[in-house]
Amino acid sequence: MARTDFTIRTPDGDAPATLHTPEGDGPWPGVILYPDAGGVRPTMHDMAAHLAVLGYAVLLPDVYYRHGEWAPFDVATAFTDPDQRARLGEMVGSMTSEMVAIDAEAYVTSLLQRPEVSGTAVGTTGYCMGGALSLRTAGTQPERVAAAASFHGGNLATDSVDSPHRLADRIRAAVYVAGAENDDSFPAEQYQRLDQALSDAGVSYTLETYPAAHGFSVPDNPTHDDEAEQRHWDALQRLYGAALVG
Repeated sequence: MARTDFTIRTPDGDAPATLHTPEGDGPWPGVILYPDAGGVRPTMHDMAAHLAVLGYAVLLPDVYYRHGEWAPFDVATAFTDPDQRARLGEMVGSMTSEMVAIDAEAYVTSLLQRPEVSGTAVGTTGYCMGGALSLRTAGTQPERVAAAASFHGGNLATDSVDSPHRLADRIRAAVYVAGAENDDSFPAEQYQRLDQALSDAGVSYTLETYPAAHGFSVPDNPTHDDEAEQRHWDALQRLYGAALVG
């Protein structure tokens, strides 16, 4: 697979990014892959490359670019080491809904302008924190996102006034959301709230719970699950095959 490193200009600064593409001649449908709270790291590049093998041009942006050259996290210890957990929490908490919307516009525009990318709309997928970013992108870029996925995404339907589920009536994309069993970041009440919001808005969606722990689809996560990971790749192939490839 080919990988191109480049920079995306946003109103808040320059965001480093990579584009992972299949072998051969394009163009291909474009997809934005939003990382989990651990941010861009080798595992996320491997996941973007895997998605490229399936036939997509995959944009992997550094969602923490406002922090400059930040030190990478080791997800095996990021939630158990007090200092690392505090730093991680600060970085995750610094991303406001307004910032996410600004970035979404820049990422979608940049991806659609790439010569490797076909069509006028993209797909999105996200993991953990990235699941909320994926759905928020679909809600703030409704005419340019045709498919949006979230895997073990957290805080998708909270009581907050800017919770992602409140964008449901703006979403035009086909949506796939896979939660994890016993996940404190996406409990039953949030599942039901998201289900109701998507249904009321007339969104074409699938909402499922995998028999796995939070973080099931990310290989360097201590709770990674091989079977659940493969199930997630199969789900993405169906979602994008219908909405982006047709």
